[in-house]
This record gives sequence, C-alpha cells and structure tokens, in this order.
Amino acid sequence: MRAVQVFEPGGPDALQVEEIDEPRPGSDQLAVRVGAAGVNFIDIYQRTGKYPLELPAVLGLEGAGEVTAVGDQVDGFEPGDRVAWSGELGSYAEHHVLPAERAVRVPDGVETATAAAVMLQGMTAHYLASSTFPLQEGHTALVHAGAGGVGHLLIQIAKRRGARVITTVSTEEKAELARSGGADEVIRYTETDFSEAVAELTDGGVDVVYDSVGADTFQRSLNCLRPRGYLVLFGASSGPVDELDPQVLNQKGSLFLTRPSLFHYVAERDELTWRAGELFDWIAASELEVRIDRTWPLADAAEAHRYLEGRQSKGKLLLKTGDA
Repeated sequence: MRAVQVFEPGGPDALQVEEIDEPRPGSDQLAVRVGAAGVNFIDIYQRTGKYPLELPAVLGLEGAGEVTAVGDQVDGFEPGDRVAWSGELGSYAEHHVLPAERAVRVPDGVETATAAAVMLQGMTAHYLASSTFPLQEGHTALVHAGAGGVGHLLIQIAKRRGARVITTVSTEEKAELARSGGADEVIRYTETDFSEAVAELTDGGVDVVYDSVGADTFQRSLNCLRPRGYLVLFGASSGPVDELDPQVLNQKGSLFLTRPSLFHYVAERDELTWRAGELFDWIAASELEVRIDRTWPLADAAEAHRYLEGRQSKGKLLLKTGDA
C-alpha cells in the first residue's frame, strides 16, 4: 500500500510517499481502508521534530474509512462498518490498523470525509466549550482564528451553549466565514489591536479566551480577560509563548491559565463516544456546519502542509485515498 512517511525531521519535502506492507490487525484491533485523513498542526510539529517520533513514521492522527478485518477479540465491529478515529498515528495511508476501543462508528447521514474532518478539530471544539471552560448563557468568549477549522466549529458550539462570541480574523473573507458560523463580533486583527477592541466591546473583559495562535496573541489575550477569567491556550500556530511569571496572573486579576490536549479529554471510551456522538448527531441534523476547505491526494501531502503552515486554511484540510 501507499503511505506518507517521514524518515528524518524537516520541511514539507520530508514527507515521502512510499510503498510499504499493508498492516494486519492484532487481536484487539481493526483494519481499515482509509477514505480520508485529516491534516492538522500537530502533524507539522511531528514532521519538524518539535514533537519527536520514532522514525521512520507514517504521519496522520485522524481519519475515517471502512473496516476490512477485525481481530479475534473484537466485539461490536465487523467488515463493512464505517468508523472514524483520532489519536492513532498512521492515518496518512491507504490502510490503517487501530485499537477497536479507539474507533467510533460513523452513522448514516454523516459522510466519511465529514467524519474524518471532525475527529480532531470537532472534538477539540467540543471539549473546549463543554469541559475546559463550560460555556453557559451570559458568558462572553473570545475565539482566535474564528475562520479556521477549530475556530469555525467552536463558534457554533459556543453559540449552542448560549454564549456571546467575539472572534479575530485576518481578512474580510474570513470575517464573513466567522459571521456565517454565528460570531456576534468579528475583529480584523490586521487592522485593529484586538485587545483594545475587546475592551470597547465588553464591560471589563471576556470570561474566557480560546487561543490557538500562541506567541502572537498570548500576552494580549491575558489583557482581554475579566478578573478570574480563563485563558485556554490550546495551540501555537505562530510559535511557542514566552516564559510567564505566574505572578502576572495575580496582577491581572487572579486569572486562570490552562494548556489542554484533546487526548486527555477522550482518554476514556465513554467520553470519546459521547463527544463524537454529539458531533455526529448535530451534523446529521444539519445543526453543525463542517467546512472542508481543501482536499489533496496522498501524493500531495507536502502541498497540504505548506498550505496549512502558510495559515491559508479556511476550514478542514484532508488527504483522500478513496471515495470518501
């Protein structure tokens, strides 16, 4: 089968499409014909060595496809079932094996590509809004990168939970996309200091900032918070933040700072199936818009990484290997 491998850390050209042996499932695993694999910033961190891997490695932590074989100790799945997953390295390939307990069934009414598109970004938005800082009616949230894959979904889920949402974007095109997701206020950070704009739009700051940008936004994100507000730093697309003296959190109003990861919010199967199940229910009912920006064949994985690193994304990016 074909798979996208990294043999040594580097730029996008470190991604090499190779012919390798098709994997076989172990006793507690599923073998899946991959229909689509998600492209995410964590893949870039692994490719560059920021998050070291044992090399060579096949990249890709999320995807969806059709079960082709099951291990002899697997219950609840059989060949022909459609499943999706996240957190299981090796998805940039035509075939993949993963533990059955980490797979979720894709219901009728949800396309395979759409399922692949929400397993990481969708569940991230879900845990941020419902668990890390559980939004409620009356809360105001600042969501950075509101036109991106997570941002667009996070805005929609935040509005479902009754929150007022302010978001930042770079262009008018992205502003329109953020508004289409339900954002109440959109700040063009290329034209306006977003912390000053938030001060004008709120009475004392927001309850929570969801920040996936990192270095470029972190300090000003702290300035946007009301006393005892939460800064939820869940990414670093612009680079890592500078070191922080915890005393700053006191000086700015007894603030909270957390750096969560999806993998800690889906570690238990019940939590995994709850999050994925709610997303799939909303999608099937046309209550959650999943915007797939671009797709590429496996052979063009390097182009997908360049596009994402250039911060051009306006939704989910996928590699497709079949008719997903």
